[in-house]
Amino acid sequence: MTPAQIKLKRTESLLAELIPEAISQLNDARLHEIDVLEVKCSRGKSDAKVYLDPSIYSPQEQESLLKQLNKARPVIEDYCLKDQGWYKCPKLAFIFDDQFQKAQNIEELFKKIAKESK
Repeated sequence: MTPAQIKLKRTESLLAELIPEAISQLNDARLHEIDVLEVKCSRGKSDAKVYLDPSIYSPQEQESLLKQLNKARPVIEDYCLKDQGWYKCPKLAFIFDDQFQKAQNIEELFKKIAKESK
């Protein structure tokens, strides 16, 4: 692993810790329940995708929560800047991660196929 990759991973892990802290300090209580699954930064660390857990939210709730998070994005970025003393914080993009649900659906399909083949 190169030094640049190590720095990138370090930034991602710091953001994964800081973003839930920042969200918990917002006034909207609905946002306090959101779980951050993973943070992926671009190579230059100018952008970061924040993957959120969609398991307890309906599609309508997800949409309204994303709107609230996008409104609160500057506050969250400012929190990260002040906490770490960075010159610049990555621009955050919030996304509900549906990969876990897709993996569960695939597992269920494999189980059905196994039952039918017996």
